[in-house]
Amino acid sequence: MPILLALGAALLFGLVFGPHWWVRQAMQQHATERPDLPGTGGEFARHLLDLAQLEHVLVGIAPADHYDPVANVVRLSPGNHDGRSITAVAAHEVSHALQHAAGDRLFAARVRFAPVVEGFEFAAAVVMMTAPVVLAVVHSPVLLALQVGVGIALLVVRLVFHVLTLPVELDASFRRALPILETGHFLDAGDLPGARTVLRAAALTYVASSLMALVNIACFRRLRPF
Repeated sequence: MPILLALGAALLFGLVFGPHWWVRQAMQQHATERPDLPGTGGEFARHLLDLAQLEHVLVGIAPADHYDPVANVVRLSPGNHDGRSITAVAAHEVSHALQHAAGDRLFAARVRFAPVVEGFEFAAAVVMMTAPVVLAVVHSPVLLALQVGVGIALLVVRLVFHVLTLPVELDASFRRALPILETGHFLDAGDLPGARTVLRAAALTYVASSLMALVNIACFRRLRPF
């Protein structure tokens, strides 16, 4: 029985931490500066948007790479915006702009429900942060267990949302970004395998971050007196 528990714990650990670790490793592995490339990530994004006649979509800098469909801005992290590497993140985010312009229904659904999911995530944070206060004031293990359970359920909603909308990310990476890189000859043939790896990592970023959010629940396990 202890062996089965250990194997189960190892499997759970791999399922939760594995995707996040792999995404980080993939991004870092292919983030090396390449002076031989003709432009920065920001310049490349601008070039792709102009080719697609999306001149109204801007390119900006943000802490994390994403496409903002409300402001119509492709935002890249400072390293990807100003650096020259084969991360291919710019092509992935530009592909979201292409989905938006094409009226992709699944992309539109994700945009519509994203604020709701963010509300669930905020509620989960409030529920979890107030759990110690509730325990100190009410001294009710049952109420604490219920509160932590609600927080878990709210975080699971976020994970389910990103799993269900994973096709949007896969479409951006492999039906749009990869063909752009291949047919446009923006990268040498030897760089394409690395670009595919990065595009796969970009597609899995949200799912990996959602899994990591669930890890925060473990921090509250010690609050339970039973």
